[in-house]
Amino acid sequence: MELGQVPLHFSRLAMFPLFDLAHYVASALGLREQRGAVEISYQSPIACWVSTMLHCFGGSVLSSLMLAESPVGFLANSTNVLLASLVWYLVFYCPQDIFYRCFSFLPLRLMVAGMKEVTRTWKITGGITHANSHYKNAWLIMVAVGWARGAGGGLISNFEQLVRGIWKPESNELLKMSYPVKVTLVGAILFTLQHTQSLPIARHNLMFFYTIFLVVTKVTMMLTPSAISPFAPFEAVLGRMLFGWQHPPSNMKSEAKLSSSSTSSSCDSPSTRENSDGAKKRQVKKVE
Repeated sequence: MELGQVPLHFSRLAMFPLFDLAHYVASALGLREQRGAVEISYQSPIACWVSTMLHCFGGSVLSSLMLAESPVGFLANSTNVLLASLVWYLVFYCPQDIFYRCFSFLPLRLMVAGMKEVTRTWKITGGITHANSHYKNAWLIMVAVGWARGAGGGLISNFEQLVRGIWKPESNELLKMSYPVKVTLVGAILFTLQHTQSLPIARHNLMFFYTIFLVVTKVTMMLTPSAISPFAPFEAVLGRMLFGWQHPPSNMKSEAKLSSSSTSSSCDSPSTRENSDGAKKRQVKKVE
């Protein structure tokens, strides 16, 4: 096989069963490591199972809702659902936590995380193709559906947390995007441009290079102690250029200082009054 044919053969990889299995393992491990997930698994196994399925198939659920399809369509693929359910059971209920401890071993964890990023590329391209079959060359819809298919588990995290009895609206991914959601959005835009022939690159080459970028950055962020997004420098520059991201204006700072000083003075006024009253009483006693 020639070196130039590597991207083409790579684009023909089958995701089932190995890569899909790695995706389910990484999703279940990520859920287990969230606060309160283990307690919920013993209090309500059904809620824990639903949360795991949303982590594993969140992209299919969200993209189906966007295209007015049944959100439970992923359940029709019984093989994948049973495989994800088996992973869910082993992650949460395996005796002595053998399964979880095994995949907590760093080399295995890196391998699973890298394989999960490979499935992200296939989900993005599949979502774009599926959206194009409903809305021909509607590039905004293609970007939205590809983004939802590739990062649905993160985009519906609020609903998934609600299943576990947690309500944190401030953790909305649209308010503060995580790195997987950002890189999926970039991938959805790139693959949509390629699909509409606005980006002069072959599809298999784009899939290959984008996946390499995903795997390398994911492994690097897991190995380095400071998980800084690779997009941080570009976000800072573009934010200042396009949206005027900067420190709060001076008048807002002065107003905040005035409000804090007024609140502190209001809080301290009872104590100062008590001290002054006590001093007056001591002076009266001395005069007597």
